[in-house]
Amino acid sequence: MAELIKNLIDGKWEEAPTGETFESINPANTSEVIASVVKSGKADIDRAVKAANEAYVKWRLLPPPRRAEILFRAAEILEKRKQELGELMTREMGKVLPEALGDVQEGIDMAYYMAGEGRRLQGETVPSELPDKDCKSVRVPIGVCSLITPWNFPIAIPAWKLMPSLVAGNTVVFKPSSYVPVCATRLVEILEEAGIPKGVLNLVHGRGEDSGEYLASHPATQGVSFTGSTAVGEALAQKCVGMGKKVSCEMGGKNAIIVMDDANLELAVEGAVWGGFGTSGQRCTAASRVIVHAAVYNKFMEMFSKAASGLKLGSGLLKQTDVGPLINSSQMEKVLSYIEIGRKEGAKLLTGGKAYREGDCVRGYFITPTIFADVEPSMRIAQEEIFGPVVSVLKARDLEDAIAIANGTKYGLVSSIYTLDVNRSAIAERELDTGIVYINASTIGAEIQMPFGGTKKSGFGFKEAGGRGGALDMFTRWKIIYRDYSGRLQKAQIDK
Repeated sequence: MAELIKNLIDGKWEEAPTGETFESINPANTSEVIASVVKSGKADIDRAVKAANEAYVKWRLLPPPRRAEILFRAAEILEKRKQELGELMTREMGKVLPEALGDVQEGIDMAYYMAGEGRRLQGETVPSELPDKDCKSVRVPIGVCSLITPWNFPIAIPAWKLMPSLVAGNTVVFKPSSYVPVCATRLVEILEEAGIPKGVLNLVHGRGEDSGEYLASHPATQGVSFTGSTAVGEALAQKCVGMGKKVSCEMGGKNAIIVMDDANLELAVEGAVWGGFGTSGQRCTAASRVIVHAAVYNKFMEMFSKAASGLKLGSGLLKQTDVGPLINSSQMEKVLSYIEIGRKEGAKLLTGGKAYREGDCVRGYFITPTIFADVEPSMRIAQEEIFGPVVSVLKARDLEDAIAIANGTKYGLVSSIYTLDVNRSAIAERELDTGIVYINASTIGAEIQMPFGGTKKSGFGFKEAGGRGGALDMFTRWKIIYRDYSGRLQKAQIDK
């Protein structure tokens, strides 16, 4: 009998009062049920938010270095359980094991990084224009935060949100994707083992349409951090900003790799394969477009097609597997429908383009790595986020044309250029309208010590992860403090 995954509310693991459940399924082998999961209703969320508000009173007063010690212990436990968590992730979400282990490592890195912030959380002290007076700014927590995470990074993205939120002194209601509830539960169990007090971290499971929107717009929460589709993110942002909440939405992408005529083509092909087919293309940073200079277009296409055709599909637990399954049947049908759209639009299908149901893949959601050539910038497959192993290749006359094509979508998350010309790379990093730019590297591979987020329809509000302008700006407010120890009334801008 499958394990029952429960909610954590006010320090107690409990079932939902409705008694309803749903199943977490292995997308590489749909006959394997990972767990049965409680389906939360509004009453569960109300109780979780209430618990978080009550716990906030004491948690915000615990010195940040003490809060950080809990995150440090959580990082140590994550390290010890890395292999176990990686294998669970591969079974529950489908990504190949090396990628799953990297996902866990990102959670570890974020826990250590934000634990360090417990002894920083810097503000600034500046001189006053008046004698016997000082001026400073300090970070303070915002209150109860609703954290809503997707399925494609089951440990990393929750860690991006949980760790900075907690170290800053907020309390949390965390709703993970209903497709990876077991991974989320293991992460919460680790934080609980590390010493998080009851009510500070609450976990509720359920479908996004049933519980996510209700949690995000709950009147007793002060902040919402969401990662998911652009359509859902925009709707949440509009509603929550109107309620006066702080909001961070990390949304879609239609990312491009530019390959110039002087590029190292072997390196560019490796980057395009990793960017396009890593995690089966199920990343907001996936390189779903490759824009190639006309002078090297044919040579690149030959090399790229050969490399993609050699990728092996299968269970991510097998060493020989390069590409795992898609997350579920609806995502698989969506990707197949876009492949058909590409055909009808007149793009040339070079490789892939079909469901793969051979050998051990017969019970999984597999699609062969797919490349379309001769794609026009206006085609839907070059404009819309597919979120699957489908790459559109476009031809560019020169650098200016390539940048115009890259910028010519509603998204602006990540871009990349392969060139050996330092002047070209300088122009590209200035002109590419994306939140992140890579030079001679693929669009996949953000590091946690830098902010993460995009422009246009790829992001709204505060950035994720670390560094100046990162997640701590989302999870704290600035308080400005003036202290006058002169013993007399001084009037700024008036006294001389």
